[in-house]
Amino acid sequence: MEEINKRIAQKKADYERYNFSKVQNDILKTFFDLAQEYNTLEDFYQISVAVLQEFMGVEARLYLVNDANHDELEFICGSTRGLQPPGVTAPEHIVLCDRMYAIDGAFVVPIISKMMQSAPEPPRDKDLLQGMLEVEAPQPLTSQEQFFLCKFANRIGFNLYNRRISIQNIKHLKFINNLVMDIEHNVIIPNMYFKHLFNRIRSKIHDVEELEQKMRDMKNAILMDRSSCEDIIKKVSALHQDLIDYHQEMLRHHNNCSLFLESLFRRDHFEKGHLVLHSKKCFVEKEIILPQLEHFTRRLEGHGITIERPTDMSAEQIPLRVDIGLLSQVYANYFSNAVKYAETIIDHAGRPRKALAYGRKALPDYFGVGMPGVKFNVFTTGPHLDSEDAAALYMEGFRGKNSGRVAGTGHGLTFVRQVVEMHGGEVGYEATEEGNNFFFILPVDEL
Repeated sequence: MEEINKRIAQKKADYERYNFSKVQNDILKTFFDLAQEYNTLEDFYQISVAVLQEFMGVEARLYLVNDANHDELEFICGSTRGLQPPGVTAPEHIVLCDRMYAIDGAFVVPIISKMMQSAPEPPRDKDLLQGMLEVEAPQPLTSQEQFFLCKFANRIGFNLYNRRISIQNIKHLKFINNLVMDIEHNVIIPNMYFKHLFNRIRSKIHDVEELEQKMRDMKNAILMDRSSCEDIIKKVSALHQDLIDYHQEMLRHHNNCSLFLESLFRRDHFEKGHLVLHSKKCFVEKEIILPQLEHFTRRLEGHGITIERPTDMSAEQIPLRVDIGLLSQVYANYFSNAVKYAETIIDHAGRPRKALAYGRKALPDYFGVGMPGVKFNVFTTGPHLDSEDAAALYMEGFRGKNSGRVAGTGHGLTFVRQVVEMHGGEVGYEATEEGNNFFFILPVDEL
């Protein structure tokens, strides 16, 4: 409390020394009131320059450091010209520096971050500058007015810093919330399959124990029945193969979970506050689709779903640069939905059909002239989605009318859309003969 009281006394003395006029005090009060009233950065930018024009009759322009290039200033907003479109470069006479300066009838003031203001001796580091405020007055500004504008620019810097931190924190929290959903949907829930495999192995171990006991019972027999011996050998051999198969399946499942965990828990994701692609050249069917299909084969077959494979994809593969871990999860979501929602239909020949199929199709000039795309699809048999469900299919939390009692979060296809759009592609759905086609289209970049 003693320290706070000391700072209050210092500020009181400072304000007496500043001797701001009524108009200048009104500028600060209006700025602070409106900065709290309006929430968006765009509104804040306009308030920062409009309040000077209204009270002082000056033209004010706001320039901020370009996020992509910290040595470049971008024209953000003017009190007369309003908000500017992204990418408008500041004029040559606006120079990023930590000192105010006058040029051609204009007064240019640095907008300093909170970090610089809070230091006892503000470091002269350009990286801590947020931008410059330009004030063009019809007549020269007095030294007191110049001093006031420096203090006003400091208030802009303080508020801008806090707003950006707040927006960044909100984005990070939203990203972490989505990431938790991604982990739950793509890792934790599929990881429950381990329990199923453990139970199957436990059952096989029990069978081995029974055979062991049976052989112990026969141990003291003088003559062993040949057919009984052969029967036991066959059973042991079958159990041996089953255990090998389950071991291989567990290894595949472990590798899949490891791939998903690596792609979701990257340091880059948390530093940037969004998913970050680690792209590499690959053949999508060989390195992404087939490993995921192999992972889901037992479950698909367990639900009576026939897997229909394309005949041309392996022979004419198109190499793409993609994030293998994230795109693998796209197919995992499609295949998981196939297990849940594929239904038996009567095909054109009058026979029952319950199937999953996948494929791809080259789309020349899809993203513009000389900019081809590739359409990847996963088809499942069943009744078509109605128009309302089809329109909302890739939206967060969507559960279709056919979901019924099927467990789900409504997040899987949202994750699909996010990953595909990060690759510069788009997602879609189309009703086709005998079922539903879920697809995404990726651009073919130069490799």
